[in-house]
Amino acid sequence: MKAMLRRSIFRFFVFVAGFGLVVSSLVASGQNDTAKRGRKYKVPPPTARVEVTILRDFNGKPIENAAVVFHPMAGDKDEGNMELKTNEDGKAVIDVLPLGDTVRLQVIARGYQTYGEDYKIDRPSLAIEVKMKRPGAQYSIYEAHDGSPVGGGKTPDAPPAKGAAPPAAPPAQPQHN
Repeated sequence: MKAMLRRSIFRFFVFVAGFGLVVSSLVASGQNDTAKRGRKYKVPPPTARVEVTILRDFNGKPIENAAVVFHPMAGDKDEGNMELKTNEDGKAVIDVLPLGDTVRLQVIARGYQTYGEDYKIDRPSLAIEVKMKRPGAQYSIYEAHDGSPVGGGKTPDAPPAKGAAPPAAPPAQPQHN
């Protein structure tokens, strides 16, 4: 009687183990069925590696700790920004910009003019070299520029511009008799 009981318990455990294997294989195969999932996985777009090198215009040496700001553009709309600082070699590297996008690059370094330019990300690897210039003199209306007189206005004896209205006559003075 004991042998028969052991045999039936053994058969029961074999049956339960077999049933468990069948159920687990059905559950595992159900996970591969993407039609029943509520959320779809979207593959991220391919990205480009952009390396920006910042150099001094007058001697070609790198500028360390310059702010390199990337503004991804959607049409004419700015989609936010990502800022990096240059290393001791004047380089900043980013590899999350999607291929085909346009990015506005802005470089800000202490003691240099701010730089800005739009770039089309059309290759998997893009190297950009920016030569930063020292600030120029400020524009003043009290100095002559490109042949214009001081003050930026017209000289009294200058002829009127083409298509301009003739100068108005001075107002007449009333006469007293």
